[in-house]
Amino acid sequence: MRVLVIVKATAASEAGVMPGTELIEAMDRFNQELLQAGVLLAAEGLKPSSSGSRVRFSGTSRSVVDGPFAEAHELVAGFWLWQVRSMDEAIEWARRCPNPHADGGELEIRPVFEADDFADAMTPAQRESEARKRAQLADN
Repeated sequence: MRVLVIVKATAASEAGVMPGTELIEAMDRFNQELLQAGVLLAAEGLKPSSSGSRVRFSGTSRSVVDGPFAEAHELVAGFWLWQVRSMDEAIEWARRCPNPHADGGELEIRPVFEADDFADAMTPAQRESEARKRAQLADN
């Protein structure tokens, strides 16, 4: 199963405070462990929400709201995409993670929907199209 591990933002990460050398080294070691175990699929840090925008949908209209956004604890500072056998395994890896922020940290682990989860809602042609896209992504 794939899981998205979300690193929640803090006031410091939203202010653009960069991590210290020690945290960068600790995260590098942790990411290397994930990679060697075959768990790590992707990992990225995100710039503060002041660098971002949101696109809001209302029927057929779209509106754009530029950051920053309120409530830092509800925002995302970074993420990993992991391939694990279970949520329990994901939680065990998360427990081993260095604290992502000097001012406290929180990780949120969310299972990723797989095509099979939509089996009853997708037509055979849609399932085939999804399989082709996944194969193309794997080739890139």
